[in-house]
Amino acid sequence: MAIFEGAGVALITPFKDNGEVNFEKLEELIEEQIAGGSDAVISCGTTGESSTMSHEEHLDVVRFTCKVVKHRIPVIAGTGSNSTKEAIHLSVEAQEAGADGLLLVTPYYNKATQAGLAAHYTAVADAVRIPILLYHIPGRTGVTMKPETMVNLCRQVDNIVGIKEASADFSAIAQIMNLADGCVDLYSGNDDQIVPLLSLGGRGVISVLSNVAPRQTHDICEAYFKGDVKKSCELQLQAIPLIQALFCEVNPIPVKAAMNLMGKETGPLRMPLTEMEPQNQERLAKAMREYGIL
Repeated sequence: MAIFEGAGVALITPFKDNGEVNFEKLEELIEEQIAGGSDAVISCGTTGESSTMSHEEHLDVVRFTCKVVKHRIPVIAGTGSNSTKEAIHLSVEAQEAGADGLLLVTPYYNKATQAGLAAHYTAVADAVRIPILLYHIPGRTGVTMKPETMVNLCRQVDNIVGIKEASADFSAIAQIMNLADGCVDLYSGNDDQIVPLLSLGGRGVISVLSNVAPRQTHDICEAYFKGDVKKSCELQLQAIPLIQALFCEVNPIPVKAAMNLMGKETGPLRMPLTEMEPQNQERLAKAMREYGIL
């Protein structure tokens, strides 16, 4: 059984003005996501600014998220690292905190071989019991994992169950699903490609858009799964201008700006990320008004 089906929110991490994690605000955001129809919470992924957290902060956020959610929907913890030892440590601790699954980005910077990637993921999987999603985003990591490598991991390692695909390479994604023969739970890592990926057998999306439009993102998936592909496509296309605005600067700069525009007071970004350029913030606000969320 898949960890989840539908729209899982790649949740932002709110910070106080002094840079500390704002746990009170985080609880509020989690409750809003559950009430808004999100099908899972992804904690400490790219959108959650995990790359600028200490390991203890990272795990504190995962623990807190699991405590608040209380298994009402699945919590998937981002526990990837370019160090296998660190990824194992984070993964074991997230499992102990009560996470329902793990999201493991390909090791960045090291530029491991395909054999190295397979060894890395197998070592992490062997250290835990809960299911794992591979996170393939070569535009950020500089590492491309071949379809054969991903499918072999899902087939040969019991608790590696699927892939968050953010490469935007649909030829490679189609090859994954061709080779998989049902052994891969596929999730879109790009909000503008939810419906195309569902058409290849996807289970849903791990979504930035869900931070500001949880119900609408959920509905894109729900309509598709209910057989109303036309409605799903219409909802997808309606969201395109907003999605483009949410990615006109590097994620999560725009989505945090969007949430602050909505009055959610999620605080600043951590450097080296900086606040959104004024002209882009105007574009974002316009797209939000046209979409009806501002």
